[in-house]
Amino acid sequence: MPPVVPPFLIGLVVAPLAKRLLRPLVGGVVKASVGIAMEVKKAAHEAGENIHDLAAEVAADVMAAQVAAGDTESRSVPGQHTTGNSGKGERRAPKIRATAENAAAKTH
Repeated sequence: MPPVVPPFLIGLVVAPLAKRLLRPLVGGVVKASVGIAMEVKKAAHEAGENIHDLAAEVAADVMAAQVAAGDTESRSVPGQHTTGNSGKGERRAPKIRATAENAAAKTH
């Protein structure tokens, strides 16, 4: 009958070996994960900048097209309201919406 080795003795022998083998492996996995996360963050930041730049270019093109077309008083520009009575394209003052801050400021 072969000698019976208690499981804790096997653990005492295997634990240092596992530590030596698994530590570099786990370290490599963590290092790769952090590197990938940094690359994804960088790519997302660059994509956001590109979208912002594209939006600015489109806004500039729209403004340039409006200037080139020579916006006359008969044309309406988004965000500018004209009075229906005068027919001269006079601009109205924008309405001020009531907010909680405005209401609190009026009560004090």
